Amino acid sequence: MSSPDVISLARGAPSLDIVPVDELREAADRAFRSHPEHCFSYGPAAGHPLLVEWIAKRHGVEQDQVMATNGSMQADAFFFQEFVGAGDLVVVEAPTYDRTLLMLRELGAELLAIPLEADGLDVEALARALQAGARPRFVHVIPNFQNPAGCTLSLEKRRQLLELARRYDFLIFEDDPYVDVRFEGESLPRIFDLDGRRENVVYVSSFTKTVCPGVRVGYLLGPPEIVARLRRRATNTYISPCVASQGIVAEFCRGGGFERSLERVRTALRERRDAICEAVAEHLPEARFVKPEGGYFLWIDLPDGDVRELEARARERGVVVVKGTDFFIEGGEQSLRLAYSAVAPAQLREGVARLASARRELVGTAQP
Repeated sequence: MSSPDVISLARGAPSLDIVPVDELREAADRAFRSHPEHCFSYGPAAGHPLLVEWIAKRHGVEQDQVMATNGSMQADAFFFQEFVGAGDLVVVEAPTYDRTLLMLRELGAELLAIPLEADGLDVEALARALQAGARPRFVHVIPNFQNPAGCTLSLEKRRQLLELARRYDFLIFEDDPYVDVRFEGESLPRIFDLDGRRENVVYVSSFTKTVCPGVRVGYLLGPPEIVARLRRRATNTYISPCVASQGIVAEFCRGGGFERSLERVRTALRERRDAICEAVAEHLPEARFVKPEGGYFLWIDLPDGDVRELEARARERGVVVVKGTDFFIEGGEQSLRLAYSAVAPAQLREGVARLASARRELVGTAQP
């Protein structure tokens, strides 16, 4: 739907007004002038050398533990393809990102969904499953401002999850594109950093949520032997990543643009988060939600009704939302994901008001 009257609360991406367009243009000029050999030729499977160097320094790892990719989903796909075969057990959060479910299902994985709580994955439920004999290839978690639920995995649970990984010999796949988009509360250490031995965690993040969606640059950190396998897979898949985009991001970060961009994104998204939470409290007081401390999404649970019908009626009023069923193997019939990242506060309030109007109509027609 392209009408200007349509308010989309569906897409998890920053709006153009908070993208540092001028700084990115300048970074592109520097990258193309200063390092044409890196930007205009095939590049190494590891990614643009200057970007790999910057990422390694930022995370305190060696460069053989780094791989820059065409977005974090490319890193996800390489890892899943390398480590998942038909019938392999993979633990996912319930709910979780719909594309994760799609990729794992297409590979024939057996999925064990562990519920989320207000402070992230129910680690005790996972422990019970492991004690009962579950042996996953890996556990997939989105620890910060989870997509779609918006919750954050507590420090205690991060440590407990790492201990389970060591005891039962599985990998943790830490899918963390929102970590830097925190606008309140205390930052928590990455599970990757808590794993001092760097043996049990593969870490993935992205510049899409902090710099610009269009650059399509993400990266992966992990044990050197795992990274080497994924680099070979990358070479066999696309010969070279998009080193031109990676060169732009490298110059942007090396010139201090990354930290400046974070402040801009955090300020805008805090205002938008507050607007949508206030609007839901006003117009949908029956909805339950956890107020996110960062990220792009608000997850709401409604007491009754089927959101599949609500989603359709909201669309008729020019509001696009994502129904909760998209993020579950089973369930989510009374939940919605509302993305506030791409919508100004006034539109967020109007969108929620329209959504509430659609729900009142739906509930009214369901009354005997």
